[in-house]
Amino acid sequence: MTSDVNRCWRLASRPVGLIKDSDFTFGEEPIQEPKAAGELLARTLYLSVDPTQRIWLDRDSYMPAIPIGGVVRAFGVGKVVRSNNPDFAPGDLVQGLLGWQDYAVLASGKDALVPAMKLPPGLSPELALSVFGVTGLTAYFGLLDIGRVQQGETVVVSGAAGATGMMVGQIAKLKGCRTIGIAGGPEKCAWLTGELGFDAAIDYRSEDVAARLHALCPSAIDVYFDNVGGAILDAALTELAMHGRVVLCGAIGDYNASELPAGPRNYLNLLIRRGRMEGFIVSDYFDRLGQAIADLGAWVSSGKIKNRVDVQQGLEKAPATLNRLFTSANVGKQLLKVADP
Repeated sequence: MTSDVNRCWRLASRPVGLIKDSDFTFGEEPIQEPKAAGELLARTLYLSVDPTQRIWLDRDSYMPAIPIGGVVRAFGVGKVVRSNNPDFAPGDLVQGLLGWQDYAVLASGKDALVPAMKLPPGLSPELALSVFGVTGLTAYFGLLDIGRVQQGETVVVSGAAGATGMMVGQIAKLKGCRTIGIAGGPEKCAWLTGELGFDAAIDYRSEDVAARLHALCPSAIDVYFDNVGGAILDAALTELAMHGRVVLCGAIGDYNASELPAGPRNYLNLLIRRGRMEGFIVSDYFDRLGQAIADLGAWVSSGKIKNRVDVQQGLEKAPATLNRLFTSANVGKQLLKVADP
């Protein structure tokens, strides 16, 4: 690739089911230049791969849908090439909405959809996009603010071997909770209990989740952190404790469905158990990033939280890498490396 060419994935049609390369166009374009005051041009180094990207390809949500012909949206870390902002110099590492492309023009002002942020010195792109990225912050605020977890409670998290789930379980253990993870496959379950310190793990592929939750939660579930929706959400609602809390983070099991899924059948337990089920978006908490990053940083540096990233290589693999989330191929935070720092 020459220095004046930008490889870029653009949305060609709304996907049906798992995404395919034919849902996009992948080609070479001229590199755009930063023109407005405050803009900067960044070379993409790493892209964050997140389930919410599948929603952006399909419909409006907390962000508008990616328009047909638009660059596929994705968070990432890049290196500044040129800058119209005195706070950003060539060579600086920045985090922002780079998208599936080699070069991106980023806005840094308060009116930007997601303003570019400079990475602190010494912070690696892998850590910036995992523990200190959207998924780590989602786990932190979702469990502590929405879940209001207390010492001695039982916490269950689905998608536990994914980027958010692995953080939820470890934070719950730090807070003195009994923690149970739900994941796909014996290797993932062994990793949860062996390396991350979960008290138990349920393999949804080979075990009866409802029966296992009943056996493992004799005092019921105080906090259920939901990343998958569907039948697993129903099973957790059945075992909800009095005044239990359900944290709605995602429903990855339904993102590729062509029709809206049926609602939860056991929602009446929220009434009977005086429970609460609440959704949230991590951007609601951006005014409290300092608090979260300080806590997460202390836990990582002391070894109380372990991180794991799954890094795929090459921009041309962007669609296949996103699909890894929906086939349960990844362990930990899924990243796509585009270029060397």
